Amino acid sequence: MNFNCNFVDDGLITVGKNVMFGPAVTIATVGHPIRPDLRELMYTDHVTICDNVWIGENVTICPGVTIGENSVIGAGAVVTKDIPANCIAVGNPARVLREINERDMEYYYKDRRIDPDDLAEEQALRGNKD
Repeated sequence: MNFNCNFVDDGLITVGKNVMFGPAVTIATVGHPIRPDLRELMYTDHVTICDNVWIGENVTICPGVTIGENSVIGAGAVVTKDIPANCIAVGNPARVLREINERDMEYYYKDRRIDPDDLAEEQALRGNKD
């Protein structure tokens, strides 16, 4: 988890294994009615973030949202509805840009190919043998 993250946890926030949070992520479980005479009231709805999710910098996650396993939420996104597993979602409001695919298994960023030697060295530095 990076710095300056805010969790408005009047409701339940469930976070799976190996989830990464960029800086300034906000998770809100609280909302207020739109109707002006009821706006002083509040409701809560839990947020679920499944395993292996990466949440980019300055993302806001709204009440009642579930983010499926292995998904990536792009920087600055505002997640107002559920995001399925194995997807990349971006924007305001966040929408699925595409599914994670085979190319993502070969390239880590744009045209930068994953080098097995670099990966092995990184895993050795972290004490991982696999």
